[in-house]
Amino acid sequence: MPTAVLATVTGRDRPGVTAAFFAALAAHDVDVRDVEQVVIRDRMVLAVLLELQGEVSALRSSVVSAAHALGMECEVAAAQDSRAARRSAGRARSHVIVLGHPLRPGALSSVTQRIADLGGNIESITQLSTEPVSAVELLVSTGDEAELRAALVQAAEDTGVDIAVEPAGLRRRAKRLVVLDVDSTLIQDEGIDVLATRAGVGEQVAHVTARAMAGELDFTESLVRRVELLAGLPVSDVYAARDTLRLTPGARTFVHTLRRLGFHVGVVSGGFTVFTDRFVAELELDFAAANELEVADGRLTGRLVGEVVDRAGKAKALTRFAEQFGVPLSQTVAVGDGANDIDMLDAAGLGIAFNAKAALRAAADTSVNVPYLDSVLFVLGISRDEIVEAGG
Repeated sequence: MPTAVLATVTGRDRPGVTAAFFAALAAHDVDVRDVEQVVIRDRMVLAVLLELQGEVSALRSSVVSAAHALGMECEVAAAQDSRAARRSAGRARSHVIVLGHPLRPGALSSVTQRIADLGGNIESITQLSTEPVSAVELLVSTGDEAELRAALVQAAEDTGVDIAVEPAGLRRRAKRLVVLDVDSTLIQDEGIDVLATRAGVGEQVAHVTARAMAGELDFTESLVRRVELLAGLPVSDVYAARDTLRLTPGARTFVHTLRRLGFHVGVVSGGFTVFTDRFVAELELDFAAANELEVADGRLTGRLVGEVVDRAGKAKALTRFAEQFGVPLSQTVAVGDGANDIDMLDAAGLGIAFNAKAALRAAADTSVNVPYLDSVLFVLGISRDEIVEAGG
């Protein structure tokens, strides 16, 4: 009957440690059942779960001697039955990403305690980033992923950190197309408000917007009424307003990193093509959909051209672009901030609410509430090192 043994080596990292340790193991009749190695700064922890045929004392003598020769410490102890460990591998496994600005130990304590309360096991913890936010990723095995997600939604509310939960597996890294809302997502501004200020109708447009938010007007009706108020605005003022729009911090890094990693990236907006055209050129986006303002004699007519890109239209645009690039919807990501984005986020394989209103947070797969768009990369499992490597 084989003996389950856990051997753990700790100490200052240097070249050849792992090779020397496994060379010592090779002198014994063992099967490697699990292995994990982590280096933090210059400190290494290497843990190996083994099934041993033979005496534990002989194995201990070999690996402890090998570790000491390298200036390392080693512990060898009987472990949980490795067959039971393998059975646990059949449980649901999830990536849990915790983001904080800052990320306090108390928040991590709360998150990990919720996992423990569910009988979950944390298999690994990896630091994804320290800037612009701190982000850590936990690989967690549990009996019920939905129960885990619900518990961690509450943990996020209680601690003030952002927590994303995604199923582990190939699908996570298979995401290939990302679509962004524009106003208050890709950019910090609301485009129509900038135009209204130029036209001197800011208060009137704000009143219509307020009625829409109160549920008195649907999106299409409110958009039509607001655009009517812009009638007569010179196109030169439209372009001047466009040039004042401010990208959200981290937007360039977000788009550049994804494109360097092979993603298709674009925007779907309830705003206007005159704005999205700027960002398609500036950020080298792959696609865009938005509403077109009608122009006559160098001025806005107060009307729109073609079908309105509303809540349902955004979801249709996502589907259209996914088909165009040959990407299944399960491999798409949508990021937005308002109720008008609900259908789009629901249609995507992963829907992310970015500094969003309550209605969208409730409908999204996960939420990010820090003011840096590139922090969404961590939810996709992309680390700061990968961002730097991609030139982000």
